[in-house]
Amino acid sequence: MARFLKAKKESIGLAPDAFQYRGEKRVSGSKMGLVDYTIGELTEKEVLNIDEIVAYDKSPSTSWLNVDGLQDEGLMAGISTGFEIEPTIISDLLNTHVRPKIHEYDNCIFLSLKTLQYDEKSNKLDSENLSIIIKEHILFSFQERESDLFEPVKERLRRNKKRFRGAGTDYLAFALIDVVIDNYIYIISQIGERIESIDTELIESPSTANLEEINRYKSELVYLRKIIKPCREMIHNFTQMDSDLINDYMEVHLKELHNNIELANESIDNYRDILSDQLNIFHSNVSSKLNDILRILTIFSVMFIPITFIVGLYGTNFDNIPELHLKNGYYMMLSVIVTIVIAMIYFFRRKKWF
Repeated sequence: MARFLKAKKESIGLAPDAFQYRGEKRVSGSKMGLVDYTIGELTEKEVLNIDEIVAYDKSPSTSWLNVDGLQDEGLMAGISTGFEIEPTIISDLLNTHVRPKIHEYDNCIFLSLKTLQYDEKSNKLDSENLSIIIKEHILFSFQERESDLFEPVKERLRRNKKRFRGAGTDYLAFALIDVVIDNYIYIISQIGERIESIDTELIESPSTANLEEINRYKSELVYLRKIIKPCREMIHNFTQMDSDLINDYMEVHLKELHNNIELANESIDNYRDILSDQLNIFHSNVSSKLNDILRILTIFSVMFIPITFIVGLYGTNFDNIPELHLKNGYYMMLSVIVTIVIAMIYFFRRKKWF
């Protein structure tokens, strides 16, 4: 299946607020988990029905509802109704192929970005869509399937970090996005290690396997760029957003996000340059090796030209050839041939051609 652009025919002509899942079926159902916290108290529980948590939207505590699996369109409609979320937002998050973006609505901020997974065995990248809805007292995160990506954020909350628990949903959103971007950087570093290891192989023993690796990693970096470039735009817009849902203390944290995504973007550009250099080195090595082969073949061809001439002349089909009837004529001819070969080798070595 294509990785760079995915679209289904069934999506053509759908209304902007249609509650229809437009992604790959990764899980059979949806699972919801709630984390509700204040500075002094933390509650974690699995949620089976939206009605049991609607009250958290107006509570003084900070709540985080994570939804794994987006195929339950009825559940999504219930979230839209119960928490007064515009249907167009729900429609956007049900389209997992949407480009990373951020938009402010009357009562919330909606943003989407991609999470990355790297299969070390196949050296392939895969991405999933992550949608976040920021409201005053509750934050929603929607993932295509269950993962442990946000476990570090939950651990920070469990350890009763006062700065974290005392902040609002804006800081929670920062923490989630920060984990996603840190994961970008980690994956880029993994791929980067493999790219850098190609340098040694190219110098020691270049082969077609190196060329295959270079081309594969070039493709993966293009895919990374497809994911990270729009995410960079989204974070830039996030840092520039003037919203009542974003407190002043978030300025320094949003700048940190911006710096991290810039680091990821610059790293991709650096590794793309390295791969281009490696490709040039590979072709230079192949050309150099071919030139060496042609040089040796040319030298041997040049050495055999006078020998061929002598042998052809000596074997000329005439009766009156003085050397033909000499007792040592054959040995004289061999001596001349050997002398010419030695003289030519000496000449080639003096010229450093051989």
